Amino acid sequence: MKIETEPAIRQARITGRVRLGGVVGNPIGHSLSPVLHNAWLEAGAVDGSYVAFQPKDPNGFRTLVAAGRAGLIHGLNVTAPFKEQAFALADDIAPAAKATGSANILVFDNGRVRADSADGAGVLYALAEQAPSFDLKGAHVVMLGAGGAARAVAGALVEAGARLSILNRTRSRAEALAADLGAGVTVAEDEGALAGADLVINALSAPPSIDLGVLKADAVVMDMTYKPVLTPFLAAAQARGLIVVDGLAMLIGQAGPSFEAIFGVPPPPLDLRAVAMAHLASAMDMDAAA
Repeated sequence: MKIETEPAIRQARITGRVRLGGVVGNPIGHSLSPVLHNAWLEAGAVDGSYVAFQPKDPNGFRTLVAAGRAGLIHGLNVTAPFKEQAFALADDIAPAAKATGSANILVFDNGRVRADSADGAGVLYALAEQAPSFDLKGAHVVMLGAGGAARAVAGALVEAGARLSILNRTRSRAEALAADLGAGVTVAEDEGALAGADLVINALSAPPSIDLGVLKADAVVMDMTYKPVLTPFLAAAQARGLIVVDGLAMLIGQAGPSFEAIFGVPPPPLDLRAVAMAHLASAMDMDAAA
């Protein structure tokens, strides 16, 4: 005779000690960060939750930071257009954030705000994963764009030993960023700088209109955008036989330090890229069916 047994009672993951984290930006509905962080929380049975916030303006962002100071939120990832405001509102600033004047991590502790930046670490992670033979030391990097995305990663590239040139449509913005970053950073005169580039990074929100045909055969091309993962810019580079590095790898690379800063534990082992790709495929299927 078969004896039925009571199923084991699983300990609740979310309790009254839950740590609340999230990502803040505007717009934010496209962000994969909640998918990635909540997958880690589930895999590690961490008592935490990670959500998305979309303040309508700088005053709304300031209110969210005040909620963190009040103990209602434990930590935030910050994306456009609030990274520089996050830096300005912090009480304590880590060297990585100080180097670029922007922050993508805010951690709240007893009324104080600590700012850090993992964007640079994300770029280094992505290069190591998808272009493992590429060495930044002594390499000539051309950055397309001079906005917040470029600012967030430029310091890490220079610190790794790269010679950085900024190519931007508005030269004055490129000059301002180069001046802020100091030694090791120059402003590219025109697209002629691409011919000597070892690495080209797109830090623009739109696909750049540049001639990839002038790049060296062994050049590496990276796009900080991750939707789609294979952007038109990367697809064109791939068609030329160049090594490409995608923005999803960068997102995963910066997510690890963010998770530990917000939730106080390292992320558990998990194939996060597979999680992200499955989510993106599912979203595409839903869009196609709509």
